[in-house]
Amino acid sequence: MVVAPAGWGKTTLLSRWAADPDEQRRIAWVSLDEGDDEPVRFWTYVLTALHGTGDEISAAALQALDGVGISAVDVALPVLLNELGTSSVRHVLVLDDYHVLADPRIHEAVEYLVTYLPPSLRLVIAGRVDPPLPIARLRARGELTELRAAQLRFRPDEAAALVSKVAGHDLDHAAASAVWERTEGWAAGLQLAALALRADPARVHADERHLLDYFATEVLPGLAPSQRDLLTRCAPLERLSGPLCDAALQVDGSALVLDQLVRADLFVAALDEEQRWYRCHHLLRDAMAREATTDSRDVLDRAAAWFTTQDHIDDAVRHLLRAGRDTAAADLMVRNAEAWFFERGAAATYVRLGDELTRTAVSPVLAYSLAFAAALCGEQAGVNHWLDAAEEAITPDTAMPGWHSFRAAVLTVRAGFGLSDAEAAQSVALARQALELETDGGATAHPHIPATLGAVLARDGRFDEAASVQLDVWQRRHHDSWRPWTVIAVAGTLAVSLVEAGRGEECDRVLREAGPIAEAAERDGREASAPGLAALRIAAGRRSYLNGYVEKAAVLLRRSVAVAELHPRPTTLFLGLLYLADAELASGNRPAARDALARAREVVEEEPVSAFAVKHLEQAETRLGRAGTRTAVRSGALAEELTDRELSILRALQGTATQREIGSALFLSINTVKAYNKSLYRKLGVASRHDAVRAARDLGLI
Repeated sequence: MVVAPAGWGKTTLLSRWAADPDEQRRIAWVSLDEGDDEPVRFWTYVLTALHGTGDEISAAALQALDGVGISAVDVALPVLLNELGTSSVRHVLVLDDYHVLADPRIHEAVEYLVTYLPPSLRLVIAGRVDPPLPIARLRARGELTELRAAQLRFRPDEAAALVSKVAGHDLDHAAASAVWERTEGWAAGLQLAALALRADPARVHADERHLLDYFATEVLPGLAPSQRDLLTRCAPLERLSGPLCDAALQVDGSALVLDQLVRADLFVAALDEEQRWYRCHHLLRDAMAREATTDSRDVLDRAAAWFTTQDHIDDAVRHLLRAGRDTAAADLMVRNAEAWFFERGAAATYVRLGDELTRTAVSPVLAYSLAFAAALCGEQAGVNHWLDAAEEAITPDTAMPGWHSFRAAVLTVRAGFGLSDAEAAQSVALARQALELETDGGATAHPHIPATLGAVLARDGRFDEAASVQLDVWQRRHHDSWRPWTVIAVAGTLAVSLVEAGRGEECDRVLREAGPIAEAAERDGREASAPGLAALRIAAGRRSYLNGYVEKAAVLLRRSVAVAELHPRPTTLFLGLLYLADAELASGNRPAARDALARAREVVEEEPVSAFAVKHLEQAETRLGRAGTRTAVRSGALAEELTDRELSILRALQGTATQREIGSALFLSINTVKAYNKSLYRKLGVASRHDAVRAARDLGLI
């Protein structure tokens, strides 16, 4: 951990350390800015950087981020940790300017990474303040190296050498001491003083103006006009490149000017080895902005236009927002919602940008798109927030391409994503209302409505009715040019409905028809990005069981349940566990069947499952024998020590709080609590909360 205020040389120190050719290690470097304060974007950059270090780390973790509503701790980080755990190659992940991140979901996931950090990975965090991580615990265990301002401070002799080199002439002892006393060894202050001395050697004993004023009054006037113009006018831009500066300033030759500034040590640093992107030191951007004679909004406007032409739509929106042009930013978001943000897995970025808009700039159509983006992120509260905003702003002229009724579109999303599985009956009512509105006057319903109606009927346990509705939808998949994930989602719900309705032959046909697309998703390692795949494979496992292939069914269902755990629909997971218990029992593995049923009961007790789940569970427990649903726990010492975070969760499991309530008390998301529970259960050798508590008491842990 390298922590110090701005200008103490954190980035310079780490970049020199990372470039040391004598060290045999692979460096993954991520330079962060405010735009990276969103989990998917952050982890995309981190995993891309690690994947780029060599063949030791595959693209599997990166692909896992595509999953709808899936946290990094669900799949991506476990995959990464598993790969690093088998590697003997030393890797280093550098997170520079970590202080710009405020999203607690990022800090939770980084803590999870730190908790299970394998020997092959060192994490280096640089920032202006301590990161919100368990620093005291790491320090006590000897797992933390700290560099702070005291270690980064230049000694008097080091300061004299630096200033002499930059100023271009040697300083006498008195002058060197004066500079050091004024800066107290602050690296940026020393460089600013040296630049001032280069312009006027007498300045060392001059007035006591702030060193930044030296830069504005002494350094900038001495620059070439093209250098001064670029530094002052581009102050609003966080990142710089030759083409971007040319467009934003309406000039030519900015790439050459940036190169000159880097070579002259004028607080401009390259962000990549190819020197395509640069950054001006944070300390000086305000000073340069004060010198600008043009409106920064014009520069930001032209920068946004350039980013748009380069197909960096998210960056274009950010620059429009910084220019105060919320209406233009909102319009750009509406036009690029599906084709750019959703197709590229940037729904979370879309929601974050929407949160930054003024309320008056959000049209009903944009609010609808933001609700759909929240649905893709698994954020039910966000879905309802933006749907409420859309409904409040509806006018008689509000229209949505492809829909006859905008209100029907809103109701469809609310039915599909705005309510829990336990509220399935209400979801059915909303979907039927949407269908009535959309088909008023004899119009054909938008295909999303019957697809949603079929899905919510299945959640309500009305499987035969759901199957009939969705079979009709299924026949239209070629006509409506569905995307692969839509095919898998509809096929998964339909297949489970057909199994539960006892319509086996029809289920087999759907499984065959959806097979190639599902297999392609599995082959590409994208199980997490296709929510319907778990349901599809659960149905296939159940069909194998019903056809007498019990061992094949057990293998298929074990894998399917693992995928189902990643997605926010607990009823799918519940059915998978129920089917798995039957398959394990039929295979003669009674303990595994008990484990599966114990996990199913935990889902029923912890999650908002559909009403029919309780009846199904009681029937399954009767088949196995209720007394056998609790597993015996082996006594003896733990083979692997519990972490502090696992112990805190274990203590909370003794009470009646749900996992969601435990997460709230510990300031952790539900996904992070579940991730720690998986590790906790594995170490204790149990399958349920009840057994975890009993095992911990037997071992004297609680």
